[in-house]
Amino acid sequence: MDQGVKHYCGIFGVYGHADAARLTGLGLNALQHRGEESCGIAVGDGSTIRVHKGMGQVSEVFDRPEIFDRLAGHLAIGHNRYSTTGSDTAANAQPYVAECRGHIAVAHNGNLVNTAALRSEMQEDGAIFQTSSDSEVILHLIAKSRQTSIGDRVMDAISRLKGAYSLVMSTEKHLIAARDPHGFRPLCLGQLGDAWIVASESCALDIISARYIRDIEPGELVVIDQNGLRTYFQDEEAPRRAHCIFEFIYFSRPDSMIFGDNVDKTRRKFGKQLAIEQPADADIVISVPDSSNTAALGYADQSGLRFELGLIRNHYVGRTFITPGQDSRAARVRVKFNPVRGVLKGKRVVIVEDSIVRGTTLRHLARMIREAGARQIHVRVSCPPIVSPCFYGIDFQTEKELIANEKTIEEIREHLGVDSLGYLSLDGMIKCAPNGDNHYCTACFDRQYPIPVEAAMGKLMLENGHHAAV
Repeated sequence: MDQGVKHYCGIFGVYGHADAARLTGLGLNALQHRGEESCGIAVGDGSTIRVHKGMGQVSEVFDRPEIFDRLAGHLAIGHNRYSTTGSDTAANAQPYVAECRGHIAVAHNGNLVNTAALRSEMQEDGAIFQTSSDSEVILHLIAKSRQTSIGDRVMDAISRLKGAYSLVMSTEKHLIAARDPHGFRPLCLGQLGDAWIVASESCALDIISARYIRDIEPGELVVIDQNGLRTYFQDEEAPRRAHCIFEFIYFSRPDSMIFGDNVDKTRRKFGKQLAIEQPADADIVISVPDSSNTAALGYADQSGLRFELGLIRNHYVGRTFITPGQDSRAARVRVKFNPVRGVLKGKRVVIVEDSIVRGTTLRHLARMIREAGARQIHVRVSCPPIVSPCFYGIDFQTEKELIANEKTIEEIREHLGVDSLGYLSLDGMIKCAPNGDNHYCTACFDRQYPIPVEAAMGKLMLENGHHAAV
């Protein structure tokens, strides 16, 4: 992923295991790629909820064994955060915990599009908000519900939400999971012995040797307690599914199962279709590690070109886009990759990249590869040009930050300083995705938004005082 991609988070939950907190810590480690800004775990033991959270990665926030000793309980939820809405402050670290007819904790992956309208309504009724994140709205809605059972209260609350949300929640005695009716964000259900597990991606099940059972369905609410698992569905007519295609392009780990299919398999298909649509007269194929590795393998296989490791990534530097703030992103790009000169010297090189947002990283990499002796550089991108902002959980929220909205493909090629540039077509991408057409949100490529959004949507909207709704 070229520089630029927000509240792209990882969530995890456990019910019915004596070591729920440690299992959640392992799950969050497997989901670290979904957010490095902050993390936290909330644990229920039947009578209370304890929480530990802070700024930084899982290994930094949970850096002492005694932290887990203090988080005793048979159920837990966890969260890795990269902010979509709200700034990168400790107050916005999740899970959030509130007291309303008992305690409830919530962790959210996604982005709501009617947050300002809901907050304004609740503030007029006297509600006081402690954070600038859209996720806190969910707690207030649950607290306001007049329903009796926890399942009905949560269902009442989420019926008012618009946008993308995969949620894990807990009371002292219940683990709860929910997914929006469009199914923007992935969420799966697993088992470890008699314990139930909920996770953003199946790779978080693998790390604790849990068994993948199924995806939590769009519009489904799952409540787990001592009586077992029960499900609810929102009463409204189910809208079309709008799974985020970017999960397959970039975000999810290649060893994960999401939206009912394997990420690695889908990315290889993207690469093969890219080679059919955008061939190159070249000697070798390289990837921009690690997110484009699989697509590059598919491109090389289809084209008959040799796949080589032309760039080495420093794995002790996090994903470029996950550093909030453009200045720190630029600094980290310089130490993130190094060219393999013996592989590149004198070669005509195809660089397969998963996507281009701003072009900053790729321009720098192309210069490095040229300086390492490459004779020609041909960039191939395993998705279409990104021309429109995302309001459902990816951190490109304005058109002006998208290079493909400002420049033609030829102008982008000149900006990158490469010999040729080719993108996978929208039709070709959808053809490769599981279940095909009408199952995916492709708004960032075609401006066809599944849900209308509020005016002035943006990461710091709630801090900047925008409350107008469309």
